Amino acid sequence: MIDHLLSVVAPHLCCGCGEIGTLLCDNCKYDIVNDVVKVCVQCGTPSGENNVCSSCETPYVRAWCVGERSGVLQRLIGDFKFQNMYAAHVPLVDLLDQVIDQLPKDTIIVPVPTVPSHVRERGYDHTLLLGKRLAKRRGVRMQHVISRTTVTKQRDASRSQRIAQAKVAFKVKTPIDEAAPYLLIDDVVTTGATIKYASLALREAGAKEVWVAVIARQPID
Repeated sequence: MIDHLLSVVAPHLCCGCGEIGTLLCDNCKYDIVNDVVKVCVQCGTPSGENNVCSSCETPYVRAWCVGERSGVLQRLIGDFKFQNMYAAHVPLVDLLDQVIDQLPKDTIIVPVPTVPSHVRERGYDHTLLLGKRLAKRRGVRMQHVISRTTVTKQRDASRSQRIAQAKVAFKVKTPIDEAAPYLLIDDVVTTGATIKYASLALREAGAKEVWVAVIARQPID
């Protein structure tokens, strides 16, 4: 509500070109999705169509990523996560929608659960917003399948710390539909530990096929 009122008094500016009235104009959206490179989401090496390389042995078999966390994409994500720019979830989902292939109608979208303290700080659950809007856009289900078992924060943590935290961070809290593909949604991937162990939790609970979609890659090194 506050974000909406502010957008009337002080209209949003495009994070790319400064156009008034939008956080990301159509031209800047096109520039981002037109520059997508096929790389492994986990390690960043060139990969095939599924964005997963064989050497990483991930529990998910397909992945999509909008791009590197830099430039326009970095500013938009930063506004969304750290400047309480609630409306930023709309163009971010627009970008995801343009890079993700057609999904089967029985696909279940699962947002990576957010640390509760981050939800309180922002006033909203950012991955939940992304998951809800994408599910509505694609006409598929979204379910709170995974919960967090820890409250540790990954920001400023080292690679080894992030991996150790992620290994024990997730559990599946609802029955799994073994016939449905599960699409795990997150905003940023750094070490890949979060999506790896959240996906692994789904697989160990009975999911036969897990896919992931993230907005941006930001290697921790």
